[in-house]
Amino acid sequence: MITSKLTSKAQTTIPQPVREALRLRPGDDVAYHIEAPGRVVLMRAHPHDDDPFATFLEWGGDEDRRAYAGL
Repeated sequence: MITSKLTSKAQTTIPQPVREALRLRPGDDVAYHIEAPGRVVLMRAHPHDDDPFATFLEWGGDEDRRAYAGL
């Protein structure tokens, strides 16, 4: 089990193995899902911006961005 401490300001560092497993980079958002009392799931959050293709991850490649850039 991987653990980390909570600071007096309610902050913690996400341990490196967890960051690697979620492919997190500085500036990424994380999401929390409360499953039950005492159990929370941490996951990588998908940004919600004005990108019309943000919902359709399969359309998020470089070729698609170039093809639809002028629309």
